[in-house]
Amino acid sequence: MPAQQQVSNQPSRLRPFVLWLVAFYGVWLTIVIAGGYGSTLLDHWPIAVAMSFGSFIAGSTPMGGGTVGFPVLVLLFDQPASLGRNFALAIQSVGMVSATIYIFCLRTPLEWKILRPALVTVTFSLPLSAAWIAPTISDFWVKIVFAVIWASFGLLHLVKLRTLISFSGLSPSWGVVDRWAGVAIGLLGGMVVSLTGVGIDMILYTMLVLLYRADLKIAIPTSVVIMAYASVVGIVSNLALAHAWPGSFQVQDEVFANWLAAAPIVALGAPLGALVVARLPRLPTLVVVSLLCVGQFLWTCGQEGLSGWPLVVAVGSVLLMNAVFHLLFTLGDRHQAARERRSPATTPTV
Repeated sequence: MPAQQQVSNQPSRLRPFVLWLVAFYGVWLTIVIAGGYGSTLLDHWPIAVAMSFGSFIAGSTPMGGGTVGFPVLVLLFDQPASLGRNFALAIQSVGMVSATIYIFCLRTPLEWKILRPALVTVTFSLPLSAAWIAPTISDFWVKIVFAVIWASFGLLHLVKLRTLISFSGLSPSWGVVDRWAGVAIGLLGGMVVSLTGVGIDMILYTMLVLLYRADLKIAIPTSVVIMAYASVVGIVSNLALAHAWPGSFQVQDEVFANWLAAAPIVALGAPLGALVVARLPRLPTLVVVSLLCVGQFLWTCGQEGLSGWPLVVAVGSVLLMNAVFHLLFTLGDRHQAARERRSPATTPTV
């Protein structure tokens, strides 16, 4: 009977999500028709095709759709890194927000003890990083930062994935550490997002699964929520900076054209990914994505002609990040063992 009630309540739970889709597609269609953007859609069909895959990745893995959009625009289409970043933020403000609304409608458990402080902190760290840090980093090093972070993430999963998928349920609290972990995620994530348009989701997810031993079916939706919020904060910040100081900051017209072509795809693709991750095994999807993460690193190194010190820095950074991941995993092991020792032994009942 409870299962029947849950099924019968499903349509009413999804009402906010349906209303969001109706509102979004209504606004999108109005923009296309009123602005006469039919030819723009046709001219930018490749990014729409790419984001059909990217949006699924955004909803089903701890990586934003910009993980696909950024390398497609910057590495494949040879666009500036700033365009790739702004497109990632703009498109995720539709796709990952759509997935977030869907997650909330399903009342999916989230790791709020880490998520709340991270949300508060990134509200301030991201605009400040967009204003003061992002303009000082060249396109070359933005590409390297992107490649290093996602290669490190890919290697982490290829090494630890079978262990990570064994965790279940909400993670135990670490007390006051929870708040400071969330603050650290918000600070570091805000800086990374200001450069690449993605990243805070991966940072939060990594902390949850390595240090807290969180269930992937909880950690991934939690990472989707933080990336959705950071995307909105990021694109609003960049638009505000471009409006206030047009000589120093800009959001290219091409960002809007690509957004217009891909937005109707990601509005449904990301929620579809969120649905899949809740119902199907995560192993195959994460293995494929991890291989792509490593592949884009090799692609970036080849395209940028990395050699000498830049190559040493890139490879060394990947190894250093994985050393940090191993440290977090070890700390998580020790904390779990300490909790088990402190828990009272159960005695059999007669």
